[in-house]
Amino acid sequence: MNFQFSAILFDLDGVLVDSTRSVARQWRLWAEENNIDPEKVLAIAHGRRTIEVVQILAPHLDAKAEESRIEKREADDIDGVAVMPGAAELLKSIPDGRWCVVTSGTRYLATSRLRFAQLPIPRVLVAADDVQKGKPDPEPYLKGAELLEVKPAECLVIEDAPAGIRSARAGGMKAIALTSTYPQSELREADAILQNLGKIQVRGVDGERRLQVDIL
Repeated sequence: MNFQFSAILFDLDGVLVDSTRSVARQWRLWAEENNIDPEKVLAIAHGRRTIEVVQILAPHLDAKAEESRIEKREADDIDGVAVMPGAAELLKSIPDGRWCVVTSGTRYLATSRLRFAQLPIPRVLVAADDVQKGKPDPEPYLKGAELLEVKPAECLVIEDAPAGIRSARAGGMKAIALTSTYPQSELREADAILQNLGKIQVRGVDGERRLQVDIL
């Protein structure tokens, strides 16, 4: 299977960086501190902006202050955080300016994780701080396409969460899902479902104005 696009937009956690255990630990801690069922928190937290999770589950709290506290803890909790298989190699194969990161985390958390994983920080990085509405709303991925100066229909999104897939599809983009966080049964809205980034090969074509994406 192969496609051609003008740009690739990556989610961060569960796609480029494995931070699942850190995220779960910190959300469980926050839930216990606020007498909320941890499973209820974890059921909606992945792929959503922290501030929105707090607003949904604890509307009586100062969501902005809680977001700052939770994400500072996550950035400091590096036990088990690692680069995802195939991530470094895939990013090296994409011409500069033809990819970006679109994350539900804050810019502080995103850059902390990229540096720890020894991955490049892209010229375009859309974080929770940059949008009014997070995934599954299309705003984050549309913002990424705008900053890359690429039409949404010319973008490929790589995600691991249903909320992110819906965000991409609502923005008129193709989406590949990785089964790193959710089972395949919850990712069926994606155009393709893969185990890891090692199943994807990319090379620049047409003077590197286009990307040839091959699914192995």
